[in-house]
Amino acid sequence: MKWRKSFIPTLREIPREGDIKSHILLLKGGFIRQVASGVYAFLPLGWRVFKKVSQIIREEMERIGAQEFYYPSLIPRELWELSGRWISFGDDMFRLKDRKSRDLSLAPTHEEVVSELIKKEIRSYKDLPQIWYQIQTKFRDEPRPRAGLLRCREFAMKDSYSLDATWEELDKSYELHYDAYSKIFKRCGLVFNIVEASTGVMGGKESHEFMVESSSGEDSLAICHECSYSANLEIAEAYPMNEEIEGKYKSKEKIHTPDVRSVQEVSEFLGVTSREIIKSILFKRNGKKVLALVRGDCEINEAKLARVLGGEVRIFESGEILEEFGVSAGFVGPLEINVDEIVGDYSVKGIKNGVVGANEDNYHIVGVTPGVDFEVKKFADIRKVKQGDLCPKCKSPLEIKNAIELGHIFKLGTRYSETMDVYYADKDGQLKPVIMGSYGIGLGRIMAAAQELYADEDGMVWPLSIAPFDIHILPLEMRGRIKDEADRLYKKLVQKGEEVLMDDRDETPGVKFKDADLLGIPLRITIGRKFMEKNLFEIRVRKTKESIETDGNEIYDKIQNIKGELLKNGNL
Repeated sequence: MKWRKSFIPTLREIPREGDIKSHILLLKGGFIRQVASGVYAFLPLGWRVFKKVSQIIREEMERIGAQEFYYPSLIPRELWELSGRWISFGDDMFRLKDRKSRDLSLAPTHEEVVSELIKKEIRSYKDLPQIWYQIQTKFRDEPRPRAGLLRCREFAMKDSYSLDATWEELDKSYELHYDAYSKIFKRCGLVFNIVEASTGVMGGKESHEFMVESSSGEDSLAICHECSYSANLEIAEAYPMNEEIEGKYKSKEKIHTPDVRSVQEVSEFLGVTSREIIKSILFKRNGKKVLALVRGDCEINEAKLARVLGGEVRIFESGEILEEFGVSAGFVGPLEINVDEIVGDYSVKGIKNGVVGANEDNYHIVGVTPGVDFEVKKFADIRKVKQGDLCPKCKSPLEIKNAIELGHIFKLGTRYSETMDVYYADKDGQLKPVIMGSYGIGLGRIMAAAQELYADEDGMVWPLSIAPFDIHILPLEMRGRIKDEADRLYKKLVQKGEEVLMDDRDETPGVKFKDADLLGIPLRITIGRKFMEKNLFEIRVRKTKESIETDGNEIYDKIQNIKGELLKNGNL
C-alpha cells in the first residue's frame, strides 16, 4: 500500500479525549476515531490489526475443534428472564422496545442464545461434546467509558461455549481453551499472567483471567514471586490476619466523637491505631440485612463477602442507613444492631478492647471485644488483599499490580442448563443437564494492551504478528534515483508476499520519520543519502532501534533473517 492512496490521518497534537497511552497513540496514528462516548470506528490501519488478531484467534480455536457461529445482537427479554439475568445484569444492559412494544436487549453476552440453540438442537449424548465460537459485537452501557478500547460501550469479543455430557469432559474443554488462549496471546506478542478470578454475573464454579500488567489497567492482581500463586484482587487470598491486638481502652465506654466518621479521623481523635478499630459495613442480601466487619486498616471485598453468603450483595446507601437504622454512615457498629447476620473478617477475631460505632450519631464505643460484647455468626476471609500481605500458599510477600484483562474463561457447569431446561438423553435415556463452559477474548483489548506494553516516547511499537504492515519503506525524496529505487523495492517485496507500506508523500524527511515512529511498523527501510553514496539501504528495527545496512542484492534475505529473529523473540 502507498501512503498517498491510503487513509492514514495522523495527528500532531495529543487528542483531547485521549486518557491513557494506548488510547492517545491509536488516535494519533489514525487507527481509530471516537464516534460517541465509548464507541469507536476502526480506520484502515486499525482494521488491519483487528483482522490479524481475528485470524490468530480463528486458527487456534479451530485447532481445538471449535466451530464458528454468528449469533444475533438483538435478544428478546424472554430468554434473559429464563436465566434470571434480565434483572441481575443491571444497568449495564442496553434495553429497548420494538414497534410492538416487545422488550429486547443489545447482547452484552450470549449464554442465553447458545442455551436456546442447544435446547432445540442437541438431543443425545451422541451430539456431545461441542465447542461453538463467534467473533461478534457486544454492547454494555458502561457508566464511565474510558481508556479507549479498554472500556467501551460497543466492542468486539471472541466468545466460545463448550457443551459436554460430564464434568470430566468439561475439565478437558476448559483445559483446551486454557492452552488455546495461552497460544493466542503468545502469538499476539503479549506478556501475560494467568490468574484465578471471580465468576461474577456469569456464574459457574471456576474461572481464570489472562492479564497484562499495566499501570493503565482497570483490574488489580495479587502476585507471589516465590510460588505459582496469582489471583485477581476480587478473589485474592492472603495468609489470615489472626494476630491478637490489645486496644488502649480497657473498659467499655461510649465516647462523644463529634463529626468523626472515617478510620483516620477516629484514630486521631481517640489516639488509637487503625488496627484497634473495627469497621462496620451494611449490606443487603436477598432482602436480609448483613453487617460485615473488617479491621480498620483493611477494606471490605464485596466479591468475597458474596461468596461467603452464597449470592450477590448490595451495600446500603447512606440515605438507606439513616432511614432504616436511624444513624448516619460512619457511626454504625455491631452492638445491639437490628441485622439478620454479622460476618467478621479473620482480622477482627483477635481484637480485644477495640473501637466500634455506637449506632448513634457523633458517638463511638471503646473497649469492645468480639465474642464478649457481641456475637459474630461467622468469621471468614472477606477483606481485600494489600501490598505486602503474605501468600496463602508459601507465606512470601504478595505484590499488587494493575492489569488489563485480555480474556476470561469460566466453568459455567449447569448454571444455564438447569434454569433454561437444556437437557440431553444419556445412554440409558435419562435426561441430564448439558454441562457448559464460557470463554471470552476482547479483541480491542489485545490491540490496546500491545501498546501499553511496548509503545515508547516516539510512538507505537507493534509485535510483528499483529502489525498493520511488516515493512515501512521510507524514501527521503520522491524524485530521481531514490524514487525509482523505492518503487522497484516496493514492487519486489509485494511480489514476494510481504506486507508493505511505502511513504510516497512529498514531505520532509522529518515529517516522514516522525510518522514512521508513530505508526510503529516493525521494520523501516530508509532510502536516502547512504543509497546515493554507497548503494546501501538502512533497515531499522522499530522496537530495538537497531540499524542494519545492506545492499539491494541481499535486502530480501536480510529482511527474512530479521523477521525470523523477531518471531523467535516473541514478535518484537
